[in-house]
Amino acid sequence: MEMGSLVFVTLALLLSTSALSLTEDGVTLLELRSGLNDTKNNLRNWRVTDATPCSWTGITCHPHDQTVRSINLPYMQFTGIISPVVGKLRRLQRLALHQNSLRGSVPPEIANCADLRALYLRGNYLQGGIPWELGNLSRLVILDLSSNSLKGSIPSSIGRLTHLRFLNLSSNFFAGEIPNIGALGAFKNTSFTGNLDLCGVQIQKPCRTSMGFPVVLPHAATEADSGVPAVRPKTHYLNGILIGAMSAMGVAIIALLAFLWICLLSKKGVAERYTKVHKQQLQDTGTKLVTFHGDLPYSSHDIIAKLESLDEEDVVGSGGFGTVYKMIMDDCSAFAVKRIDRNREGSDQIFERELEILGSIKHINLVNLRGYCRLPSSKLLIYDYVALGSLDYILHESDPEKQPLNWNARLIIALGSARGLAYLHHDCCPRIVHRDIKSSNILLDQNLNPHVSDFGLAKLVVDDEAHITTVVAGTFGYLAPEYLQSGLATEKSDIYSFGVLLLELVTGKRPTDSSFVKRGLNIVGWMNNLLRESRLHEIVDKNCKDADIETVEVVLDIASRCTNANPDSRPSMNRVLQMLEEEVLSPCPSEFYETHSDS
Repeated sequence: MEMGSLVFVTLALLLSTSALSLTEDGVTLLELRSGLNDTKNNLRNWRVTDATPCSWTGITCHPHDQTVRSINLPYMQFTGIISPVVGKLRRLQRLALHQNSLRGSVPPEIANCADLRALYLRGNYLQGGIPWELGNLSRLVILDLSSNSLKGSIPSSIGRLTHLRFLNLSSNFFAGEIPNIGALGAFKNTSFTGNLDLCGVQIQKPCRTSMGFPVVLPHAATEADSGVPAVRPKTHYLNGILIGAMSAMGVAIIALLAFLWICLLSKKGVAERYTKVHKQQLQDTGTKLVTFHGDLPYSSHDIIAKLESLDEEDVVGSGGFGTVYKMIMDDCSAFAVKRIDRNREGSDQIFERELEILGSIKHINLVNLRGYCRLPSSKLLIYDYVALGSLDYILHESDPEKQPLNWNARLIIALGSARGLAYLHHDCCPRIVHRDIKSSNILLDQNLNPHVSDFGLAKLVVDDEAHITTVVAGTFGYLAPEYLQSGLATEKSDIYSFGVLLLELVTGKRPTDSSFVKRGLNIVGWMNNLLRESRLHEIVDKNCKDADIETVEVVLDIASRCTNANPDSRPSMNRVLQMLEEEVLSPCPSEFYETHSDS
C-alpha cells in the first residue's frame, strides 16, 4: 500500500511539474507518442520542456488558445497503437495517421473529439470493428479506414453523420449488410470494395440466406458493431476506477497550477508576450510561395490567405498523396489545391527543385501545375481546376444516362492520355516516369478532353530509404509485374499501366473488379481468357452501345502489347500513340503525329 501511495505522489509531481512548461494538450500528445513506437525518432522535437506543442512535427494548433487542431503524421513507420488518450484533444479537427504500421483497434475514445472533421487511418494493420461511437462525430466530413484488417458489421450509427462527404472502408474484412440509412445510403461500391462478405443495395449485392432473410439486420447490436466484448473481468473494472480516479486528481492539479500561473501574470505582461509572438510569426512564418508560368493574376498575400482558409468543407477528393481542395478566388476562378501528406524533413531544396521541373511543363493533355506553397504545417500544390473530375468517376460512378461516355469519347480520352504520356516520356528533359497511371489520375474538362495529373508526384513523396514509390490502396491493378517485384518504376511500367487503362475504357470495369478477383485473375488475365475463347462481345462495356467492333479490336490489340509480361516486348509510348492515331484517326492521321505541346 505504501508503494502505491509513493507511485501516485511521484506521478502527481511529474504531471504538475510538466504543467508549468507544457499545455494540457501537449501532455496528452506525449502520452499518445508513447503508444506509437516511433522507431525512426521522427518525433524527436516533441519535448516536454516546450511551452506548447504547436511547433512539433505534424502538429497544428488553434492560434488563439494553442489547443491542438491537427495531427498529421502519415508515412512515419509507426508500429504501435493509437492510444485512447487521443480523446482528450477536444478541439482536434484532423487526425491523419495513414500509411503506417499501426496495430490494435480504433479507439472509441476518438468520438470524444467532438469537433473532428477528418479521420485518416488507411494503410495500417488495425483490427476489431468500427466503434459504434464514431457515429457521434456530428461534424465528420471524411472517414478513411481502408486497407486495414477491420472486421465485423458496419455500424448503422455511421448513417447519422450528416456532413460525411467521403467514406472509404475498402480492403478490409467487413461482413453482412451495409445499413441503407442516412449518410450510408449515399455511398456507392467504391466506398466498400474489397470486402467480399459485404452485401447491400450500395454495392448491388442482395443479402439473402437460404431462407430468404437478410444476413445481417440493420439494427444489429451496438456491442457487436464496436467490436468490444460484452463481459469484462471484474479486475479490469476495478483497475479502470483506480486509473480514472488518479487521472482526475492529476488533471485537477494541472488545472489548479495553470490557473495560479495565469493569475500571476500581469495584464501588461500578457500583452507584451502576445505582441512578441505576433512579431516573431510575421518575421519568420516559414511560409513560401512560388508560382510557375507567371500567369497567376493575384498577389502573394491573396493566394496565401485563400490557402490558409481552406478547410474540410472545401475538400473535393482524397488520393494516395494527400487531400485535394477546391480554392475559389475573389474573381470566381477555381483552382485545385493538393495537400502533400508526406513529411520530408531536410529535403525542401530537393523537393522545390523537382517541383520547378514539373512547373515548367505545359501541355494540352497534362494538368497545369500553377504554383507551390510551403506553410509551417504543410506543403500545397496549386493546379488548374478540371471541371468534370476524374475518368474513374465518370466511368464508374456517374449515371451513364446523364453523363454518357460513348465510344468516340473513349477514343478521344485514350488518344489524349497517350499524347500526354508520350510528352513526358520523350519530349521532357529529363524524361519523366509517371509511376501512378490510373483512371483517377485522368481528369476530364467540359469537352471530355483528358488531362493527366499527378505526373512526377510519386517520386517526390518516396521514402528516403525505400525503392517502391507508389504503394497506394486501389492502384495495384495498374502496376506492372516487374514493378511489384522490384519496386523500380520505368517507362515500360508506365506502358503497362496505360494498357490497363485502355482495357478499363473498353470494358467499363476497374482493374480490381470482384469478378476477376474471385477467379484469381486481374483485368489482363480476364481479357486474355475471353479473347482465347473468341468471346469479344463479353469484353465491351454494356453501357457503350455504339462501339465499333473494328476499332475495339485495334484498341485491345494495343492493350495486349502494352501489358506483355516481358517489359522489353512492350512498345514505347511514342509507338503506342502512333498505332492509336494510324488506326483510330485514319484515313488522315498524319497531322496528329506530333506531340502537340503548348508553347
